[in-house]
Amino acid sequence: MLAFGIAPLLDAYFRRRFASAGLVEASVLLDGGATTVHCWRFAPCADADERPVLVLLHGFGPPATWQWRNQVVPLSRRFRLIVPDLLFFGGSSTSAAKPGPISEAHQAEAVAKLVAAVVPAGTARVSVAGTSYGGFVAYHVARLLGPAAVERVVIASSDLLKADADDRALLRRGGAERVEDVMLPRSPERMRRLLRLAYHRPRRFTPGFVLRDLVKYLYSDKVEEKKQLIKGITLGNKDKFQLTPLPQEVLVLWGEHDQIFPIEKAFEVARKLGANARLEVIKNTGHMPQEEDPKRFNEAILNFLLPAPKSSL
Repeated sequence: MLAFGIAPLLDAYFRRRFASAGLVEASVLLDGGATTVHCWRFAPCADADERPVLVLLHGFGPPATWQWRNQVVPLSRRFRLIVPDLLFFGGSSTSAAKPGPISEAHQAEAVAKLVAAVVPAGTARVSVAGTSYGGFVAYHVARLLGPAAVERVVIASSDLLKADADDRALLRRGGAERVEDVMLPRSPERMRRLLRLAYHRPRRFTPGFVLRDLVKYLYSDKVEEKKQLIKGITLGNKDKFQLTPLPQEVLVLWGEHDQIFPIEKAFEVARKLGANARLEVIKNTGHMPQEEDPKRFNEAILNFLLPAPKSSL
């Protein structure tokens, strides 16, 4: 019998990838110490660093090191990266009083405070990219800080128009009664179902002991707080949230075979975000295009955030 599982080994490997990208690990205290945001950030440099700042926001599930591991090395060559764990993921938490469950808007407030604490004064505008639940947060960051602070926005695999009917359809696909049963697997079989939903091309067979190890390592911490995060999502609640176009340039990125948020929703989201939004579909991928085709995903982000200069002719 193994004395350790595969998940801790993978975690250590992913953390090394972040370190190899020149990122340093930090825990930033906010709200007078009531909130701690754990993040990986660009290393402070005495010399002028002209690279623009890019904030990467992960989705619901594993911490940031697991979800952005294929992006940090190539993107760090062109950007100063800030990659936080959202509240109640990884090492981030808060005891600050909030009215009701923490929403994606509350998450955005913490991200905005983190950016203010980490980014040197006088820095030009930042860009923000979020996947899935992180896309909900990215939208709110862009709306909260406005175009004076946020230049461009990437919304990846993120149904900003999610409603009750979409949740019911997800539950049918996932064979579950509650969204938390899909998104917070508590057994190897539930983990297997989530992987089949998240990936267009999941591994043909993953042993039960591996799935059990992943559940224990990735989905056993702050479970009740994460259930509250699901309840706190304001999308679909017309009394609390109305999706409006953003003034910033927006790239909507989506996997062609997404089973969490089907591709039809991508076109609706892009239209609703207005004239500044454009959609790019990554073929042969599911809900995690940044993992299934990282090369194309990274190219899409780089081409959008660093457009070629216009010719003066």
